Amino acid sequence: MAKLGPGVVVGGLTLSAMAVIGLLAFQANGAASRAVAAGPSSSASAATAASPAASEKPTAPPLPADSGAGLRVVFSLKDRQVWLVDPKKTEQVLASFKVTPGSALPNPGAYTVYSRTAAGTGTDGRQIEHVVRFTQQQGTVFGFSALVDENAPAPSMDPKTKTGGIRASRSDGQALWDFAPNGTRVVVVA
Repeated sequence: MAKLGPGVVVGGLTLSAMAVIGLLAFQANGAASRAVAAGPSSSASAATAASPAASEKPTAPPLPADSGAGLRVVFSLKDRQVWLVDPKKTEQVLASFKVTPGSALPNPGAYTVYSRTAAGTGTDGRQIEHVVRFTQQQGTVFGFSALVDENAPAPSMDPKTKTGGIRASRSDGQALWDFAPNGTRVVVVA
């Protein structure tokens, strides 16, 4: 067996430490990017400060009383609103945001997230990310997603095509993706 000198051991340990530091820095940078994307921009903050009426944050509708119990995603068809609910937290509603459903709507009921895809192409031909699917009804797949480019024009498509994508903003799509792994309950209310 060959003997390793102290310089080789120290060099190996130094390289290992630098690799770990690099990985941690990479992860921290990604978390910071998501936090910045989720927070208001400085121009939005300036606009809010300039206008007293703008300083009032629009309030989300209250969590529907018939939305079940336990850890869940709640989607209101009427309000076009989603709530991420964790009853173990002090503030049970972790997030609430508006969404835009596709041309078809799922039936009210309780479902389970059965499939997730980080990125892909929606039924409408647009690039999407953070796809969280929870049911299929009459050949239409229903799930939450976010457009990669929210400003990209929608391609023309056959008006008879049923689309079940429920679109959130990119930051809200990220929050839902982080909250709802496979097996998470999704409750759809009227």
